[in-house]
Amino acid sequence: MPALDTGASTEPVDASAVIPPSPTPEHPDAAQHPEAAQRAGTARHTGTAQHADAAQHADATKLSPGDPGHGRMRLALFAAGLSTFALLYSTQALLPEISRALHAAPDQASWTVSGATIGLAVAVLPLAALSERFGRRRMLTVSMAVAVALALVIPFAPSLPVLIALRTLQGAAVAGVPASAMAFLSDEVRAKHLVGAVGLFVAGNSVGGMSGRILTGWVTEAWGWRAGLGAVAVTSLLCAVAFRLLVPQARHFTPTPLNPRRVAATVRAHLGNPLLLRLYAIGLLFMTVFGAVYTVIGYRLVAEPFGLSQGLVGSIFVIYLVGTAASATAGRLNARLGRRGTLYLGIGTASAGLLISLADSVAAVVAGLVLITAGFFAGHAVASGSVSHTAPHGAAQASALYQMSYYVGSSLGGALGAVAFAAGGWGATVALALGAMVLAAGITLYATRRAVVLARA
Repeated sequence: MPALDTGASTEPVDASAVIPPSPTPEHPDAAQHPEAAQRAGTARHTGTAQHADAAQHADATKLSPGDPGHGRMRLALFAAGLSTFALLYSTQALLPEISRALHAAPDQASWTVSGATIGLAVAVLPLAALSERFGRRRMLTVSMAVAVALALVIPFAPSLPVLIALRTLQGAAVAGVPASAMAFLSDEVRAKHLVGAVGLFVAGNSVGGMSGRILTGWVTEAWGWRAGLGAVAVTSLLCAVAFRLLVPQARHFTPTPLNPRRVAATVRAHLGNPLLLRLYAIGLLFMTVFGAVYTVIGYRLVAEPFGLSQGLVGSIFVIYLVGTAASATAGRLNARLGRRGTLYLGIGTASAGLLISLADSVAAVVAGLVLITAGFFAGHAVASGSVSHTAPHGAAQASALYQMSYYVGSSLGGALGAVAFAAGGWGATVALALGAMVLAAGITLYATRRAVVLARA
């Protein structure tokens, strides 16, 4: 397997170009039976060609721009992404208020966010396996319904431990969306349009994260944090209804019987794939940065020298619109710069934003957050889209492993970012995030050098 990029090419690969013919079981002494070896080689080549033709034919029947269901599919997944991020991070902008109301330190209150992302990370692989049996579309519908039901209960949590427990369950329910969404798109959308479709799903994440935080911020300032969480629950309910009305029927899904051994073997194969491991690590590191920054930023902005109100702190998250644009243009960036080039751009942009945010100025903090958000969403869209077509078999498990690593990164970022902030202020949080970006750059540089070596071989 070529160890070139952080993603694999969507073009079919002729294995005979890189793997020399080997003796067949029928003729182990192929060198002594040249005619038999030739016949076996011809059969292999014919089988490979037929498989490639079948794959190309199947891809040609999938959705592409202009098809009736293509726009509905993209809008439905946009609504699912919006609901997912609005629910998953619904308490993040409210952490200072939750700390005050429930008498909790920042590192304690941060678990209302980290608990949800840990729940997602734990549940995403089992739910991905279930989606292989019962269908991606059904899994998306059920997950959103359960997550919204919990969202309607969460505002009535009587204490911080109960709130954290409910949020952890909600994260596990939400897990069905990322566990199924990218595999669903991979099943139904043509390969050459997949990055753009995934980009719009990720853009829905950014809109959900933005609108949820802004809504909770202003509602909380007027009526308290419980009303803020209730407002997000109602918004997510509307998104779930929109998803169900818009999403087209699956045309290319084939149910697979539940087989834990097969799932375990698929997971082992993915974890043994160096290319996928690099994508998982990059997703984890990008999300560590994002989780740390956006978990802590509220505490920084309500304190001196800023002293912003809860509503204004929530409004800072309008910066997520930058993430929407970065995700939606990830396909074009990928076409111009390549996957590694786009990742370098995302890493550099996020790192520059972290450094700029060190200044004690609202304008500098806003500018820094703009760059951090743009870099994160560009990198995440490319890495997550690459996973979907790097693993043509076991796509749901491959995407689930990416989501596991991604949300483990979110949990680590939120928890460690809060600890760093308590120990050394915003500068310590920035140092933690820069360390993660240096590691991501190192992984991408390794892939670049590896590709050059293979190209010269």
